[in-house]
Amino acid sequence: MIGWLQGHVAEPWQQGNRCGLLLACSGVGYEVQITRRHWELLPPAGSQLSLYTHQTIRDDGWTLFGFGARHERDLFRLLVAVSGVGPQMALALLGTMPCEELVRAIVQADLRRLCRAPGVGKRTAERLAVELRGKLAESYGAAAGFDDDTLDGAGGSTDGDPGPTASTREELQITLTALGYEPLEISRALRGLGRDGLDPALDADAWLSACLRWLSREAA
Repeated sequence: MIGWLQGHVAEPWQQGNRCGLLLACSGVGYEVQITRRHWELLPPAGSQLSLYTHQTIRDDGWTLFGFGARHERDLFRLLVAVSGVGPQMALALLGTMPCEELVRAIVQADLRRLCRAPGVGKRTAERLAVELRGKLAESYGAAAGFDDDTLDGAGGSTDGDPGPTASTREELQITLTALGYEPLEISRALRGLGRDGLDPALDADAWLSACLRWLSREAA
């Protein structure tokens, strides 16, 4: 596995929406795909350059993806681990905004910002937020300047949060899912109502009515 390369920029290239360069290292030229943001900031041909790399091996060939910093490569690896997110979509996300902004958008479930990346739709953005926000909040929270309120409001752990009983919560999740709401929307509604002081002892029908009102208000 090739994890890092140092050499000289031999030739930048573009193929459709893909950007990369030929990196000459000790007499060997490596074709490395990079984000458009990185590509636009490449130094002139002949300049020395080092890249952290991620290598993918498929039946139709091997591909190297390059990153200017280790944390960018690590974030790329987390992104491609999410169902439905391939290397090209992960590069598009990293190329649309700086790494810190992308982490913040995922942790805060900022679906609108995530959907700015080419090929990223609402469902994919929701999966990113649901699957990664906890990991990213834990790994990047302090470094990215997130305080406890920001992380909690972004959908972190609900331990200690007020809300319905476990059986009522399960019933609500089933009913609201059947009505077309996404897990992230349901989680936000339950947490928001709990913080507003809705009595946890109320039955499922009362919680359902309150959730529908809350969700309608948020969608307005």
